[in-house]
Amino acid sequence: MTSARVTLDRDFTAGEVPRRIFGSFVEHMGRCVYTGIFEPGHPAADENGFRTDVLDLTREMGVSVVRYPGGNFVSGYRWEDGVGPVSERPSRLDGAWHTVETNAFGLHEFVDWSRAAGTEIMEAVNLGTRGVDAARELVEYANHPGGTYLSDLRRKNGHADPFDIRLWCLGNEMDGPWQIGHKTADEYGRLAQEAAKAMRLVDPSIELVACGSSGSGMPTFGAWEQTVLGHTYEHVDYVSLHAYYQEHEGDHASFLASAVDMDHFIESVVSTADAVRAAGKHSKRINLSFDEWNVWYQTGKDSEDQPHVIERSGVWREHPRIIEDEYNVTDAVVVGTLLNSLLRHGDRVKIANQAQLANVIAPIRSEAGGPAWRQSIFWPFARTAELARGEILRAQVSSDRHETARFGDVDTVDVSATWDEERGRVALFLANRGLEEAADVEVALRGWGLGRVTRAEVLTVPNGADRHTSNTRDRQEAVGMKALEGVSADGGTARLTLPALSWAVVELEATPA
Repeated sequence: MTSARVTLDRDFTAGEVPRRIFGSFVEHMGRCVYTGIFEPGHPAADENGFRTDVLDLTREMGVSVVRYPGGNFVSGYRWEDGVGPVSERPSRLDGAWHTVETNAFGLHEFVDWSRAAGTEIMEAVNLGTRGVDAARELVEYANHPGGTYLSDLRRKNGHADPFDIRLWCLGNEMDGPWQIGHKTADEYGRLAQEAAKAMRLVDPSIELVACGSSGSGMPTFGAWEQTVLGHTYEHVDYVSLHAYYQEHEGDHASFLASAVDMDHFIESVVSTADAVRAAGKHSKRINLSFDEWNVWYQTGKDSEDQPHVIERSGVWREHPRIIEDEYNVTDAVVVGTLLNSLLRHGDRVKIANQAQLANVIAPIRSEAGGPAWRQSIFWPFARTAELARGEILRAQVSSDRHETARFGDVDTVDVSATWDEERGRVALFLANRGLEEAADVEVALRGWGLGRVTRAEVLTVPNGADRHTSNTRDRQEAVGMKALEGVSADGGTARLTLPALSWAVVELEATPA
């Protein structure tokens, strides 16, 4: 039996839980928009063509902010194509995903969808093929009350009130050679600096995200952040991080320890940003926007669902199936640990967006004219978004460890925790990375008196199944949350047992001592 001891102290916190870390991402890629969140004529579509079944799942998931419209897509996108009468909008070739974009869904539709979903908007501007002028004009169109050509055009197009978009991304993954309009760090840094200045001249209240590295494995990682922030430090509020993880050749141990890599990535970017702050004698502190993260399966597959195959075919199609990964129990446990990493670093990671929301590497799947359902990775996100409130607790974890090929020895039990003083609840989010053994966990809480266990749920391998079990159209509830039995709270100590390969949430009634 594996064991772990967790110590939480009421006085050791990492600040408030940033609600924006429970963000998602909608890109004009594959079926995320069309037949994902938007499908006029679907039996569940409302008068705007929004799929209400997907809207319901988005609300249930607890999504706080949604990044839009890309992603790689944005680097070749003309925002003007997506406003005005739909019948007059042009169809365009999208080189990022080798598809035809009809522009039937654009900025106005996304604003209306976000309001229906109850989410904040995180808008990206094109700094690939476009630049300063288009960026500042988009801010004026979206946020200026009226009395100018662009703001009056918005009013003419059906929205009298400003969209009041606060969060803006200055391009996307501009360090990547695959990006349309790819730039060096100096080229991007100067462009982002000037775009930021121009956008803030239109609306000084906006918050801006500069592109960091599109992955910690990029050859320019570290140097890119240093150069870009050297240009933009006084003009932006956040620097971005992107990371995707998958199981390689059956190396489940390293895959299940992916959060170790995320921890290191975050801490490296924090160190670089703070070094630029010190060198430039800046007073403010740059925070992090982890605005793309998830599990995906980009290698080891060769199917018509993959972008590189579609591109080779030479066929241009509207919203083809692209990277519609089917997630299993193992993937859900990894996603739970990635959420733990984001939560543990909530003192500096203030925004995070799981990519993407619907169909494309997504927690929500849907079929044209058919049902929508929750993938396995839906559950850790939904429960963490629901229960991680108040203050982040600095958990001291002493766990049995095991060997991984990529990360050496790692903790078998992974933990994050929060304290909601208003509700009088301590929430624990725990994962057992071991495939074979259950884990006994003892949690010592200092500074509280414990009452009853108010929530105890676990996601693990269903009886009679294996770790590759997933939810499908025909079996939509094969993987989900179930009651975690045997959790006890006595005095200042809670005890529980995590099944092998599991992610769990335990909420305890607590009173400050």
